Amino acid sequence: MDVPLVIRQRLKELDLGQKDLAAAAQVTESYISQLLARKKAPPAPGRTDIYEKIGSFLKLPDGELSKLAELQRQENLKKKVAEPPSPLFKECRELILRKCESEREQEIRPIFEKEPFGELERLVTQKLLDVAKRVAREELEREEWLRLMAQLSNCSYEQMRVAILEFLDTDVFNISVENCVAFLNPLIESWDIDLKTFGMEIVLNRRLALGRPKRFEFVEREPEAHFGIEPGLTEFLRDMSLSGDATEEEIEFLRQLRFREKRPAPIYYYRELQNLRDPLHFRASAPPRSESD
Repeated sequence: MDVPLVIRQRLKELDLGQKDLAAAAQVTESYISQLLARKKAPPAPGRTDIYEKIGSFLKLPDGELSKLAELQRQENLKKKVAEPPSPLFKECRELILRKCESEREQEIRPIFEKEPFGELERLVTQKLLDVAKRVAREELEREEWLRLMAQLSNCSYEQMRVAILEFLDTDVFNISVENCVAFLNPLIESWDIDLKTFGMEIVLNRRLALGRPKRFEFVEREPEAHFGIEPGLTEFLRDMSLSGDATEEEIEFLRQLRFREKRPAPIYYYRELQNLRDPLHFRASAPPRSESD
């Protein structure tokens, strides 16, 4: 038994139609029709509210459809594992390259074109997809955002809900031209990557996604060495005449100081504390720039 079969049987028992179900789930009738005809796979339960809406409308036990959908998706995944990945659509690749910083694009394009859907292209596409899906997942319940996205895509609110459900369910090997046009294009302002460290920065469209640019690092780093507390710092902390008014933040700063050979005395930490507090030793930070600057 699978999701489409359970829904069809329940619709028949309650004498309801696909149009009624589509309205209750806030999706298009076409989407429901394709879902019941098994032309579309059930979306991931953790990324959508559709199962709660359908289950409530069909008066099914809480969580029944979600559990069934998860089992069905696992079976489908086993079948896909053996299939080799296919390259991206040309339109998807061009859109992704167009979003790349102009100077970097000249360096990236030959690498993309050298090997169909090679490691670098998969890496970049995956990160862009992850960021866009995170925004879509966070905004899924906000009707105002959904209607704005629908307006940009020239579609209805219900059609946009369907598009988001499908987008959240896609992966780097199955992303479609429609996914790119509807989500990557409006959400991603630009991206850049350092080919030495594979550090990547993604700038989002401020109108559609709040927050700072997203940065990702892929360079291998050595683990930080563990340092014990300096004996001089221990003595400094015990002597209330030296450290009595030190704050937790100041003590943490002193604890982070490192020395290769010489071992500092308690008085060193006292003087370092005074240096830290002296405003003449630090430049005033510039005020944050406003959006209108």
